[in-house]
Amino acid sequence: MADKNEWGSNLSFILAMIGSAVGLGNIWRYPYVLYSNGGGAFYIPYIVAILLMGIPFLILEYGVGYNYKSSFAKAIRKINSKWEYIGWFLPVAVFMIMIYYSAILGWDGIYMILSLFKGWGADPNTYFTTTLLQSSSSMDGLFNFIPLIAVAMLVGWVIIWVISHRDLESGLGKVSKVLVPLLFVIMVVIVGFSLTLPGASIGLSELFHPDWSLLGNFEIWMAAFGQIVFSLSLGMSIAFTYASYTKDDADLITNTISIALANSLFENFAALGVFSILGYMSLQSGTAVSDLVVQGTGLVFIAYPTVFNVLGQWAYILGPLFFLTVYLAGLTSILSTIEPLSFSIQNKFGFSRSKTMTILIAVGAVISLVYATSFGGELLGFVDTFINQIALLFGVIVECIVFAWIFKAEKLIDFLNSRSKTIKLGKWWLIIVKYVLPIFIAIVWIGGMFDVVANATIEQINFTIISAILLLGATLVFTLLPAKTEDWDEVEERV
Repeated sequence: MADKNEWGSNLSFILAMIGSAVGLGNIWRYPYVLYSNGGGAFYIPYIVAILLMGIPFLILEYGVGYNYKSSFAKAIRKINSKWEYIGWFLPVAVFMIMIYYSAILGWDGIYMILSLFKGWGADPNTYFTTTLLQSSSSMDGLFNFIPLIAVAMLVGWVIIWVISHRDLESGLGKVSKVLVPLLFVIMVVIVGFSLTLPGASIGLSELFHPDWSLLGNFEIWMAAFGQIVFSLSLGMSIAFTYASYTKDDADLITNTISIALANSLFENFAALGVFSILGYMSLQSGTAVSDLVVQGTGLVFIAYPTVFNVLGQWAYILGPLFFLTVYLAGLTSILSTIEPLSFSIQNKFGFSRSKTMTILIAVGAVISLVYATSFGGELLGFVDTFINQIALLFGVIVECIVFAWIFKAEKLIDFLNSRSKTIKLGKWWLIIVKYVLPIFIAIVWIGGMFDVVANATIEQINFTIISAILLLGATLVFTLLPAKTEDWDEVEERV
């Protein structure tokens, strides 16, 4: 059947959702968050965040997604037609993530090749910022186009198109069955090797040394809840969309626990490798681990190449493996970010999956070229901060209210419990999704807003406003355009 939007098996659903959750953030963001928020002490708010927010919210998203078996926008319209705007807001915001993620994927593709001969030279920092990115904090950098980065990004877009434009199971489903296990296997090899490096214990001691005094700080709790939102892709309409593709006998509660557990194991396992390598760097360079710990691109494209430069022949094995891991992690995440908007467009305008994916990927590829400029790295940081700390968290709050209150989450309990082989939902779950979650996420959102405002430059404020206008404008267009399908207002509910 052409363009069939259904997983071929429950395994496809689980692996695709794990692939969505396990991404770049697990490798470069989580180790930094763990280290800078109390080390071993961070596990207390981290586990609380998983149990209090991660699992309950995913169950809510999965339950409502399965109930409607439709796109996010269509389901929100069914719940209340006045809220259709939100139904487009989140998928468009997630698509914006996909666009700038393609830049990081492009950078990593270049480094996969460079790692074969340590092409970054003796000074990885200068190579990354000056030679490759030709970084500029001036907006004039938008007019300095970098062909190498553009080509690397376009290669990534072609790979995404090849996978995404096919039927769900023959494309994303089959690829997830290969990429996700491969991702875990390669990470096991990397971490296993990293643990044998001289000085690895220095890094691990720094990582897990608990600072219990931080537990009384609001920041560590906000960091834990923010990490779970970021890591599990909560409220991004991805979980909702993936659940709408599931078969009728899916055990959504057990699946949720499996996905949350796999994601947590991966990011904590990755942290072992990251800090083992940082410990090795500290021993070799005489620099304290605390001075080596960086978040984001600095860790992936500067710290790791620095290690590979002094690893000898092992670097020619470990280097390509590492950058392949980052590429696969980025790819599995990116593949999930196009699904919510694609499915919503298919539902409202009657386009085939193939046509929708082709159009979206072509548009995304063209827009993404703005990141293949000297100002691209700076711009990426601005847009990332706006989407993750402002737009998405706001969307999560609204989604929580719509699903828990307007849809009425209690309708899901008997249905979900009847299929669950693990825990059973009850009043405790309703209290969490109706009261605890909206309050906690609102606190994290307000904290993120203050952080952005307090630290923003004039350029960041300008581009935050531009990003907001583009997001709100695109959302308005999709909302106002007339539907081309007769069943846009017809949704069959299952509970």
